[in-house]
Amino acid sequence: MTAELVRGQNHPLPHTRLEIRVSAGHPVVAAATLGDDRGRVPGAEAVVHPGAATLPGIEVPRQAAPRHRLAVDLEAIRDTVHRVSVLLALPAGGDGPVRFGAAAAPVVTVTAPDGTGVADYTITGLDRESAVVALELYRRQGAWKVRAVGQGYEGGLAALLADQGLTHPAELAGTILEAVAQGLARSVAAPPPRVPDADRARQPAPAAGGGPVDYTHPSRRPAAPRTPTPAPQDPAPATAPAPVAGDASGWSMDERLYNQVWGMFEDLARATAAYRSACQFAESRLDQEIDRVLSDPRSRIGGAGDAARAAAKARHDELTARAQEALDRDLAQLTAESEVVEPALPAAYARWDSPVWQGYRVPMEAPMAVRLGDLHLPERTGLRIPFLARLPLTRGLWVDSGRGHSEAAALLDEAELRRLALETAVAHAVRLLAVHPVDRFRVQVIDAAGAGAAAFAPLVEAGVLQAPPAAGAAGVSAVLNALTERVDLLQMALRGGASDDLPPGLDTAEQLLIVHDFPHGFDDRAVTQLRYLADEGPSVGTHLLMVADRADAAAYGPVLDPLWRSLTRLTPVPDDHLADPWVGHAWTYEPPVFPAGSGVLRQVLAQVADARGQWGHDRL
Repeated sequence: MTAELVRGQNHPLPHTRLEIRVSAGHPVVAAATLGDDRGRVPGAEAVVHPGAATLPGIEVPRQAAPRHRLAVDLEAIRDTVHRVSVLLALPAGGDGPVRFGAAAAPVVTVTAPDGTGVADYTITGLDRESAVVALELYRRQGAWKVRAVGQGYEGGLAALLADQGLTHPAELAGTILEAVAQGLARSVAAPPPRVPDADRARQPAPAAGGGPVDYTHPSRRPAAPRTPTPAPQDPAPATAPAPVAGDASGWSMDERLYNQVWGMFEDLARATAAYRSACQFAESRLDQEIDRVLSDPRSRIGGAGDAARAAAKARHDELTARAQEALDRDLAQLTAESEVVEPALPAAYARWDSPVWQGYRVPMEAPMAVRLGDLHLPERTGLRIPFLARLPLTRGLWVDSGRGHSEAAALLDEAELRRLALETAVAHAVRLLAVHPVDRFRVQVIDAAGAGAAAFAPLVEAGVLQAPPAAGAAGVSAVLNALTERVDLLQMALRGGASDDLPPGLDTAEQLLIVHDFPHGFDDRAVTQLRYLADEGPSVGTHLLMVADRADAAAYGPVLDPLWRSLTRLTPVPDDHLADPWVGHAWTYEPPVFPAGSGVLRQVLAQVADARGQWGHDRL
């Protein structure tokens, strides 16, 4: 049965040879881009369009038409390609519509070579857009899937290509539309069913005006006819492949695991979006059908009205049940993958209760990223996705000690919430210390009122701080002056290419400044310096970790708004304030927590302190 997709929904592809059929009701241009594992398209050479209609594994039509057939052979696509985006655009000029909203919604169908339907998608919700990413075929854990995208662009084909990361998108869009205007060549015809190679050799060659596409990859064609043997058929739909940790592209295991975690994050976001969209569609259609029943006086009485309402409710229940079935399938696959990936994560990506910390040693190189907590959605709260931030940090961190709008925070008194916020900040600081080489990362603390002495005690006792926590207005000023001067010097050296001219003894290791109880102890000059460090510090390895309640600094008014916006807000209790970049779900953030009664905090700090002592001894 053909799967009917809604925006964001994915579906496994049981065949490697496919046909993508487009029905628009008005002429459209069809094209495709070939992206890497992060969706980036390297250049115009990775775009299949009417002016350059073939690339290994894919062929598109050379003209605008209301109906198209695109031929795809996933086995012939280069190994570096992980995402094939199918694009539709309205041709320039002519008598056709200038926007998709002025005509019937396009329908895109993925079929097997014999025409058997795999999935179809009606691209609804378009209005002023004149170009759209219809769907994408993407590689995941060694298997291919199709995802309904439906992302439209009012700026047309040029805006779409720019969003794909291509340089000179307007020029490429012009080339594509000009090729269409000149009426180049032919459309792709339906591929023939698979037959033995000898029988294929006896088939007539395609005529110049059209005909079947030869799907045989050039590097796989035999030099001479072989003994006729049946060609292998496409495999029947099977269960999802067993998940494997590190089953993503990358130069190292860290990079592969990082990419795999982000792939899980994206899959969960889109699967949930598809489920919610399907449920909303079912509710909307039920309301419309019942309204039609009620608007007809003849159906308001007797059994006809009851039967119509019952039929509408049955259709609604069937749609929601199918959506739930698809979501359950995706969640089961992601849960299985999470159960394999989580135990394989290195210390930088692992939870504090992971066994990896029992054998922890200070690394020689910094990792790609660091774990800042977990993320989950209400559809499956038990499925936690690691929240990874790339290193070096490009934004500072802000652990919000205020109540905000969190239900969990509302249940705690103010003192308990502030205590949890400070403990969360210490957990982040210890993690950052633990994942960096001992000579490449320093931590300083501003605790103007001394209110965080208990939480900072493990750091002080282990001797891993660059100096004792700064207290009072004088301590705040001294630390901020030194760091501001350091950022100035490093920026001047960076811009002038004069790193060798830096003052002797200037420590070029990355710096993390923990600021507790802001704005206590800060005057106007100190606030200005703090904003400067937040804006300019990350580019030269100086980072902020704020522990603050925004309401405490309300007296500064909008002056501090840029400061808060420049920091990544984290919370000491679960809170749904983070959104993904694909569909904008509100994800619940879970902060990192040391296991109750565990000695992992002091164990890790002891390792860092020992490594630092050995490093200092070796320098003498």
